[in-house]
Amino acid sequence: NKSHAAAYALVSYQTAYLKANYPVEFMAASMALDAGNTDKLAVFRQECQQKLITILPPDINKSFASFAVEPVADATDKPAAVRYALGAIKNVGSEAMSRLVNVRQYGGPFSSLEDLLKRLPREVINRRQMEGLVRAGALDSIHPNRRELLENIDLLLSHADAMRREAESNQDNLFVGANETVVDSIRLRPQTDWAAMDRLKEEFDALGLYLSAHPLDSYASQLTRLRIVTHAALADLLETGRAPQRVNLAGSVTSKQIRISQRGNRFAFVQLTDQTGVFEVTMFSDVLAEAMTLLESEK
Repeated sequence: NKSHAAAYALVSYQTAYLKANYPVEFMAASMALDAGNTDKLAVFRQECQQKLITILPPDINKSFASFAVEPVADATDKPAAVRYALGAIKNVGSEAMSRLVNVRQYGGPFSSLEDLLKRLPREVINRRQMEGLVRAGALDSIHPNRRELLENIDLLLSHADAMRREAESNQDNLFVGANETVVDSIRLRPQTDWAAMDRLKEEFDALGLYLSAHPLDSYASQLTRLRIVTHAALADLLETGRAPQRVNLAGSVTSKQIRISQRGNRFAFVQLTDQTGVFEVTMFSDVLAEAMTLLESEK
């Protein structure tokens, strides 16, 4: 037991030293380790917020497949930030995102939608991966209107296939001069972009957490006044056995499932999210009857 105590003490000391002296690198490494656990990532996001560490959104021209430390230009107080991983976006796959990063590093940043679709291989640009990148905001640097991209997914994918076939045909385009290049213009059907709350919802669906903001952020002072306990804080209290009999939680509704008991009474499982993660509560018939109007998604 003494050898274990000594070893754990040494590892704890080393870890604490890294966290104290290299906080940005430590948080990036921690998030990379738990890239597939959105609950953990939400807790890390909140910790970064508390420590004034910036988490930059996913970006096809700046992100890597994993979480990385990125220098911040013209910053003296916070010279580095954590750049969100492309591989942590749902349904895109870390291997495909590694290939995307390799294409970018070999040929330079993607300058436009046409450039992106032309250079990416077929296995990186299928519908599911494209939708995930758009919803997460990873294409904002080349086309900021996310809804417009999502509504034109079929057009974008067919355009990519056409450019790929032309490149594979090994035939010259008769309408292009010797010193000219083809400039492909994709004519998207115009769409008004999502409102702020809709963008947040789509972002949540793609990442499994609210990254750029959270619906509860604007209620911070009220939540403090009401002594609201976060989901992560409650989990810590439960682990240590110090949880009180009654706590106040606040959350934005993401889904609900209404069931009927053997006695014929309705009850519900309601999934909510706060700044620290996703949690579920059970509402029995009396509470459910009072709260039904509040259980719409995103409220």
